[in-house]
Amino acid sequence: MNDASQVLTFQSDDGPLAYRDVGTGPPLVLLHGSFTDHRMWSDLVPALAADHRVITPDARGHGSSANASKPFRLTDDLAALLRHLDTGPAVLVGMSMGGGTAVDTALEHPELVRALVVSGVGTSEPEHTDPWTKDSVTRYYGTLMSGDIEGWLDVVAEAVAGPHRAVADVDPAIVRRVREMSRHTASKHTIGERDWHVPVTDTWARAAHITVPALAINGALDAPDLVAMAERLVATVAGDSRTTSIEATAHYVNMEEPALFTKLLLEWLNTLDDDA
Repeated sequence: MNDASQVLTFQSDDGPLAYRDVGTGPPLVLLHGSFTDHRMWSDLVPALAADHRVITPDARGHGSSANASKPFRLTDDLAALLRHLDTGPAVLVGMSMGGGTAVDTALEHPELVRALVVSGVGTSEPEHTDPWTKDSVTRYYGTLMSGDIEGWLDVVAEAVAGPHRAVADVDPAIVRRVREMSRHTASKHTIGERDWHVPVTDTWARAAHITVPALAINGALDAPDLVAMAERLVATVAGDSRTTSIEATAHYVNMEEPALFTKLLLEWLNTLDDDA
């Protein structure tokens, strides 16, 4: 889906940040994974925007957003955007890195968060223990830092498939889209450039004080570490929480099964409305 004409920009304190803002109704913010951009949610936006204001940002250094030139936190960028848009408390839906940002925002800017949805992630401080994930992470950063972009994109494709499938078993259009987004973001950066990102710390302990409702939607074929961290998060937060999974999908569950992901999300959002 080509949505370039609908991309807006917000002038942050360190360059413009890109986002889409579609529909009207309760605010719903969709946060993408590492090295992708807002386009990973394109197949879900039309249905979600029928009854919601759907905001899909590009994180700093990703997609069409500016790179950093000074220290920053992803959660602060998101908070600045939501305040600029005057959303009030929003439901934050985050896949992988985006889920970590969503949780960070519930910790650092709780007044902006109505509820949390995470996919393939717990907090922004991942803990990798299973052999497949540890090997994947090692090769991911090894190829990227050495400048072997094609080799890195092959590792990215393996992450789309997950530990239980071959890349050839995944819809090639999805693999192509993830590779294209990843290549675009990688092209914005240079080997050895300074990493200005400042992490939020002590997130797992602090998550016990999150009082908003939380939902985890995982791909059943995702890496065990990633599924377990999402399940750990919903078991940790103080607010009402649920977890579910979608069969025959892995880390990019929202791209592999956009209609089912949307259905599960909307059903859960309706329970929030019932409780309001």
